[in-house]
Amino acid sequence: MPTDDAPPPGAAPTGPPAPSAVVPTRAVLLLVGLAAGIVVVAGLRAFSSTIGPAVLALVLVLVVHPVEPWLRRRGVYGWVSTLVVLVVLYATVLGMAAALGWSLVRLGMLLPQYTDRYYELQGQVLDLLNRLGVGQSQITSAVASIDPSRLVGLAQVVLQQFVAGLTAFTFLLFLLFFLALDAAVFPKLLAQASWWHPRLVGALTAFAAGTRRYVLVATVFGVVVAAIDVGILYWLAVPLPLVWGLLAFLTNYIANIGFFLGLVPPALLALLANGPRDALLVVVLYTVVNVTIQGLLQPKIVGGAVGLSATLTFVSVIFWGWVLGALGALLAVPLSLLVRTVLVDADPSARWLLPLVSGNPRGVRRQGVRLGRTGAVGATVAPPPGSEGPPPPPPAEPREQ
Repeated sequence: MPTDDAPPPGAAPTGPPAPSAVVPTRAVLLLVGLAAGIVVVAGLRAFSSTIGPAVLALVLVLVVHPVEPWLRRRGVYGWVSTLVVLVVLYATVLGMAAALGWSLVRLGMLLPQYTDRYYELQGQVLDLLNRLGVGQSQITSAVASIDPSRLVGLAQVVLQQFVAGLTAFTFLLFLLFFLALDAAVFPKLLAQASWWHPRLVGALTAFAAGTRRYVLVATVFGVVVAAIDVGILYWLAVPLPLVWGLLAFLTNYIANIGFFLGLVPPALLALLANGPRDALLVVVLYTVVNVTIQGLLQPKIVGGAVGLSATLTFVSVIFWGWVLGALGALLAVPLSLLVRTVLVDADPSARWLLPLVSGNPRGVRRQGVRLGRTGAVGATVAPPPGSEGPPPPPPAEPREQ
């Protein structure tokens, strides 16, 4: 029997409303995202000696991997095609390491020959500063800061970095071996995964295509710039022109600031070997060549290849160089592309960021890859063998009239 306090039948409940889900505000989401980003960056810095070589190995495998499908189309199958890919990878890495080692040995043998010339130039600079009214105490402190005897501590640091680099190089060789083995079957695995996550797979495919195109363009322009710089240095009789050509080639992969890193050493050696006139000529001719090629032509082609604005490219070099060191600066563009792929391209709700990231108000063209439900352009993704794919959503119930 109902009590006097009970509501009549059919009446709405009069108790307190059920608690609703608390939706975090945009500011809270932003703060949580920033905190998570700081934790991720701190982890990357802590393991930079491992992550840097791992990213380099990934980029090298992505660049060389098209060799294997090319061989398969010509009847080379199985372990033979994988072996060819491994040979190309190891030849590239070992050849570059040998060139760097030869350059360091040649430079170490040459620099002691210019000790007297260094002190002579130092005396001329001190006399000039004295005539300009610079105080003797300031001159003494400046000379003490560049005392060659302090290079002993620098040599110890270089030796420690060499040992760490040798360890990272060994890790790189092993990682290249395993990545090359997995790369043979990875396209099939990616095709199966695209049935469940087509947008993410399409974004990763676009990342691989963009990385390959960026490395190809940077390599071609690096060879052109290095050849012209070597010709200039031969004409001016600057010692070790091939060493500085190799430096110009490597620093071409460092966007925006690589030119200055490749200019300073040959200009200083020209000053020691031939005097201020040749050093000034090196600076002027390097600037003309590199500004014309790297400043005008290359950014237009590279920008279209990777879809990153000029400002973002410059900031990425500084940021990844701080996080991962020299390898981070060298791989800044592929790393930024990877972050963009995961956070922007693969997330439909973040696609509005594409014009801001690319610097193009019309968005960006993703190297022939459409990030839709069908994966690649014009190619519908088939379900994996023995599976009919994820079940379709249930039909909507008809509304009552």
